Amino acid sequence: MTAVNNDTVTVVSGLIIAAGILGLIVPILPGLALTLLGVLVWAGSHGGTTAWVIFGICVVIAAVGYVLQYRLPNRRLKTAGVPGWSRLAGVVTAAVGFFVVPVVGLFLGFVLGVYVAEQLRLRNPAAAWTSTKAAVRAVLHSVGIELAAACLVAATWVVGLIVT
Repeated sequence: MTAVNNDTVTVVSGLIIAAGILGLIVPILPGLALTLLGVLVWAGSHGGTTAWVIFGICVVIAAVGYVLQYRLPNRRLKTAGVPGWSRLAGVVTAAVGFFVVPVVGLFLGFVLGVYVAEQLRLRNPAAAWTSTKAAVRAVLHSVGIELAAACLVAATWVVGLIVT
């Protein structure tokens, strides 16, 4: 490829990575996967050992991010005593809420779903609210972990740009 084409691909890759990070902040897009895709497009365009090593490092970062994003919050939820079916209720109502009230409904639906499930289980509004707060904190931790991994992938890509 010519230098102009590589520059164009680099810009497009950067836009894909930025869209991935924004997709994590406003959860519409699969953010971490999108940032990894941006690095893959760049590595495929530039070729060479360095570009592929950078991509490999990014894959490892993303894999660790995915594992931590599910393991750590789930452990906290189990410790807080929030059962899996309450989390599932939150996820289902979040999905419904997303379509009823775009974007904001995702958050409102999750909180409402967990609260209602916990209220039905515990029959105590204060205890249900405590469980709901634990679930919301766990989701925020999960998003934070994924966002940190995506930003680390982006930073690694920038290092790859400088090195190549």
